[in-house]
Amino acid sequence: MTKPSLPDLLHAAVSAVGGTERPGQVAMAEAVAEAIDDNSHRLIQAGTGTGKSLGYLVPALAHGERVVVATATLALQRQLVERDLPRTVEALHPQLRRRPQFAMLKGRSNYLCLHRLHEGAPQDEEGGLFDQFEAATPTSKLGKDLLRLRDWADETETGDRDDLTPGVSDKAWGQISVSSRECLGATKCAYGAECFAEAARERAKLADVVVTNHALLAIDAIEGAPVLPQHEVLIVDEAHELVSRVTGVATGELTPGQVNRAVKRAAKLVDEKIADSLQTAAETFERVMELALPGRLEVIPEDLGYALMALRDASRNVISAIGATRDKSVHDEDAVRKQALAGVEGIHTVAERITNGSEYDVVWYERHDRFGATVRVAPLSVSGLLREKLFEDRSVVLTSATLKLGGDFNGVAASLGLSPEGVEGDDVPAWKGLDVGSPFDYPKQGILYVAKHLATPGREGTRGDMMDELAELIEAAGGRTLGLFSSMRGAKAAAEELRGRLDNPILLQGEETLGELIKSFAADPKTCLFGTLSLWQGVDVPGPSCQLVVMDRIPFPRPDDPLMSARQKSVEEHGGNGFMAVAATHAALLMAQGAGRLVRAGGDRGVVAVLDPRLATARYGSFLRATLPDFWYTTDRNQVRRSLAAIDALAQAEGK
Repeated sequence: MTKPSLPDLLHAAVSAVGGTERPGQVAMAEAVAEAIDDNSHRLIQAGTGTGKSLGYLVPALAHGERVVVATATLALQRQLVERDLPRTVEALHPQLRRRPQFAMLKGRSNYLCLHRLHEGAPQDEEGGLFDQFEAATPTSKLGKDLLRLRDWADETETGDRDDLTPGVSDKAWGQISVSSRECLGATKCAYGAECFAEAARERAKLADVVVTNHALLAIDAIEGAPVLPQHEVLIVDEAHELVSRVTGVATGELTPGQVNRAVKRAAKLVDEKIADSLQTAAETFERVMELALPGRLEVIPEDLGYALMALRDASRNVISAIGATRDKSVHDEDAVRKQALAGVEGIHTVAERITNGSEYDVVWYERHDRFGATVRVAPLSVSGLLREKLFEDRSVVLTSATLKLGGDFNGVAASLGLSPEGVEGDDVPAWKGLDVGSPFDYPKQGILYVAKHLATPGREGTRGDMMDELAELIEAAGGRTLGLFSSMRGAKAAAEELRGRLDNPILLQGEETLGELIKSFAADPKTCLFGTLSLWQGVDVPGPSCQLVVMDRIPFPRPDDPLMSARQKSVEEHGGNGFMAVAATHAALLMAQGAGRLVRAGGDRGVVAVLDPRLATARYGSFLRATLPDFWYTTDRNQVRRSLAAIDALAQAEGK
């Protein structure tokens, strides 16, 4: 039988989803197929509207070997599993003569645990274990959530938290889920045969395409124990997010509250002397943390070092003692021991990592009004880890609408542990970059306006001139505004100020769930939506409800961000430009993502307004602008107001 051609397969898949074939999508599919055939690596920038999901799914399904697709957001995971994959598999079946299987796989804590649901969660109160469903009053929010979870457990086929609508609080979910460390294991658990997490793993083992998230991909790479099934091809979508997600998984933290909970759980399972030593270490640690001031710890203070060594040694003794004890008087003893062990092992791991000290780790204190002080440790860089774990023994395709920074792929490639494009070597994974463009005509559909006349934003204080500018732009646009702010404080200040000035409804992130806010924003063109980081990347509102995207300032990392400043310093010590490699790269990624909120469909028109003159005046401004879509560029405030008014008038004339 003749092997079906890639263009024919792509045509069938695009027709099945009611889409339009685009040259960029064809070029992407060919590049993915080539990478799979050559067992090589690709970085592919595919702008909004390219149809990149099909651009990688079609060649992956045609290949026939197992493929893992890792995404950053829940929305894309759901789109792949619920829409794109089912349709594509059916569309390709007549030509492939097979129906590839697909499955979703997440970390264990994303699935309902039947053991925890039926046996109850080990509790810290003096009364020991009790049924959490009885403890929470049926009329309380927690009680209602738990009762709903119990009912849902009888009807769900997946046990996947994301299939529960509406969702429940983290506190409620924590009552009926376990981490991988707390899990008894299928062979020891009375509910092992019915376990949702185990069932998901079994489905993944049998699937041709496994859809997962960046965090699980990171756990698979870091922890050494394979979580994902063996696969020949890895496709990382939303790849601009990968480094921060991997860094998050590789970050450890200790808080007094976390340590005290672990002490309470362990004290019931070991003899008094061993329990007392951990209690004493916990009290010492708590006293040190009461005096902790936020900031990086380039040298571990003596008092913290002593407290962490005491915690490390005491927790090691507790781990040995718990492993050796058996107490049949404790109800559901295995679960109690496992949860206690998980808590103490977590303390031991972080305390040992910080006390051992590594030039490749950054340690710092954080302080929160509600939660008190935390000591955290994170890798200075994850590039070596990614180079070693990601690119060996498989073909890797990384794709996103934002991978070229300042005009080339090398900045993102370096963060992934790759050498500059074209550099060959024994230990250097070879890769190629491809920008397949976008089907949108950016110079005709959008304007990039930089408010060059405004004062340069300072670190603190309100920006009166910026508020005036923002109010005038929103009025000219007739609402229709997505306000992207570099801090929640800035978003709140702007919302409060403009609610008093304008008639337009202004929605603020945090005042409702993100999904509800976006729905309300899309439904009413006069409405504005203000918020911070997740809005820069998570809003997809095509049409006239979003015709003005405003960024209050260039989103550089905070100067006192311990991890970013440590990374910047490290680059400088090795002879590089730390500001450009770290701060400017961070800002460029976010700005490109933010600007990408404007044009989501072929008929969209509008303005991206940056209320920070440095984008026009600073030396690094051209690097940042080169990363943004190729909009028509102006600093003329009158021109941009006329353009916004014209776009608003046209939308009103069309009844939108």
